[in-house]
Amino acid sequence: MARILLVEDDRDVRPLMEHIICADGYQVTSTETVANGLSLLETQPFDLVVTDVNLPDGSGLKLADKAKELGVAVLVVTGHGLSLQPGALANYDYLLKPLYANELLKAIRQRLPRDDGQIVPFPKPI
Repeated sequence: MARILLVEDDRDVRPLMEHIICADGYQVTSTETVANGLSLLETQPFDLVVTDVNLPDGSGLKLADKAKELGVAVLVVTGHGLSLQPGALANYDYLLKPLYANELLKAIRQRLPRDDGQIVPFPKPI
């Protein structure tokens, strides 16, 4: 079973995302800050990090970069995509909020290795 670190500060969105991800058979550990996410990432094994960009104590992109450095797959989500600097998300696989359960699960499945160890390419939004 794949282990997913979910970093989302919205108290309404986080439990919904947890439910959607867990219902698909994944194990989820969730938190709401960059600091907590970094601590968890450094002390526990994860297959994927799903992080919001705007978090109370900084940018989730810092967490995404650390995950990549550790060889952990990353999916970034944001509701502020249009207010970010152009190209700010170019180095990340990302989804824009509002999220739909089917698109979230599809993106998660695409980021996790298949049984043969290969990762399915994640199409960039247009």
